[in-house]
Amino acid sequence: MADSIPCSPLLETAGMLYFPRLCDKVRLHQAGELHRDYLANLGSGMDLWTCQFLGVGYDDLAAVVRDGASNEAALAWAREHGSTRPEHEVAWWRAYMTTRGFRDDLSERLSIRKREAGFAEREDILTFMDFIEADEGRL
Repeated sequence: MADSIPCSPLLETAGMLYFPRLCDKVRLHQAGELHRDYLANLGSGMDLWTCQFLGVGYDDLAAVVRDGASNEAALAWAREHGSTRPEHEVAWWRAYMTTRGFRDDLSERLSIRKREAGFAEREDILTFMDFIEADEGRL
């Protein structure tokens, strides 16, 4: 039954925020278990941003995950075949991802998504990470 939601976007693999969620979505999709609400954006949005930061194509990384690589092995593959990032850039990445929607170019989109989800009055939802956590029942 295709009704599973992926793990939290706040989880990390070897310091790489969001990476476990990307891998989880690939595995759930492969198993036919990914909730249909996630299908339209599979490989775009934060999935795409993560791949761009790593310097690899989404389809290539997804193939590695579908072939059975663990999160750690998939990240090692991405680092070997993509861009090598120093620790300060990984820290910038974490800050970028955890603050998207807060006083930036996506603020209005976050406001729209909050209204659509019935969260318009939720002052604790300041970023898209907060929104995802609330929308999936973790916040």
